[in-house]
Amino acid sequence: MEGISHGFLVLHSLDGKALAAGDLIQSVRGTQVTTQLTFHFKDGSLHDETTVFTQDGSFRLIFDHLIQKGPSFPHPIDILIDATRNTITIHADDNGKEKDHSEQIDLPSDLANGMLLVLLRNISASTPETKVSMLSTSAKPRLLKLSIIPKGVRTFAFAGQRRKATHFEIKIEIGGIAGVVAPMVGKQPPDVHFWISQGASPTFIRSEAALYESGPIWRTDLASLSVADHDAPPSTPGQHEDKKKK
Repeated sequence: MEGISHGFLVLHSLDGKALAAGDLIQSVRGTQVTTQLTFHFKDGSLHDETTVFTQDGSFRLIFDHLIQKGPSFPHPIDILIDATRNTITIHADDNGKEKDHSEQIDLPSDLANGMLLVLLRNISASTPETKVSMLSTSAKPRLLKLSIIPKGVRTFAFAGQRRKATHFEIKIEIGGIAGVVAPMVGKQPPDVHFWISQGASPTFIRSEAALYESGPIWRTDLASLSVADHDAPPSTPGQHEDKKKK
């Protein structure tokens, strides 16, 4: 069963440049779980995804709301997936022209938008392959299949301690004629990679994935936090002026 949590994250380019600070917050009310993943970019961009799902014997998506805007996202989007009504509502920017539309689509029961990290914490490393569905979050969404395959054990270290994590590789399957043509024209989405710690309480360690369709691969890690020994004393009126004079 999922519980409450708050993770502090940092988003990097693959060459190590820090791009954004993030929060992953999860709350629980009965059998309903709400997660919110937010990245605040240095250039002012925002990635904000709120997901609600149930965990009554199995995980089932209720809704997923994704907002992406700012310079880091060439195609800003605001998309709401309502799995209970099989409805998608999209507000997108298409070459400077804003477009709004809603559509009905038969969403499968294994739809995993916004739930991937939760699913990975619950997949055994001994399971050869797990397949789930996902809706692409673009101006023209389409259903995809994700093939989740454990690729072995990796070691990570902190404070002189060494622990083990399962490396999951996720292949995106487009399907249909588009899936056959995509690799030929260089449009096959790159594989996604996640590292999940092993043990009684598996947790996220790292991921390498694109945040939007045809976007660059970015790396997400747990943040390295520092806490001040004491709060800075409050300044008094005129204090800064006195220091400048001295």
